[in-house]
Amino acid sequence: MMTSDHGLETKFCRLGEDIAVTDGTRIEGYASVFGVADQGGDIVEKGAYDKSLKALGAQGRRVKMLWQHDAAQPIGVWEELREDGHGLYVKGRLLSEIGKGREAAALIAAGAIDGLSIGYRTVVAQRDAKGRRLLSELELWEVSLVTFPMLPDARVGSKAGDVADAICCELAAVFDDARRTLAGR
Repeated sequence: MMTSDHGLETKFCRLGEDIAVTDGTRIEGYASVFGVADQGGDIVEKGAYDKSLKALGAQGRRVKMLWQHDAAQPIGVWEELREDGHGLYVKGRLLSEIGKGREAAALIAAGAIDGLSIGYRTVVAQRDAKGRRLLSELELWEVSLVTFPMLPDARVGSKAGDVADAICCELAAVFDDARRTLAGR
């Protein structure tokens, strides 16, 4: 866990089979898992994101998808975030139109990046008998793709072929369009 000057904390979790990259840019799975102690000893409780997600929805705002918690490097959009019995489910897409989005997709496909991390502000927390922090209300700001995960049970998985195949298909379409344009002259 890290804390910034503005009260923003971050939680890292591992990408694995529970989150997948499909069509080269689509990501879905769990950014946070309930009831599991992370490497810092924090446990997110069921319902911790509920108020934050409702407030964002009411304001027409979205949780940001960032690269390594860098607010200057958005790499995609989260289109769906919701709590279920397991944790915080996220679904979105990397923006292949920007360099970092393409890089993130390639790094995930190669297995070089295998982490997700949530950026949040703690609203309500208490300590249990073991000294672990029980996080019962969080203000969620962002979910980042990161190098080093903190929560091994929250995972993203990608098949290496998904991203490579999608890039090849996109390139083939570009070349097809160029060929048709040149043939029409």
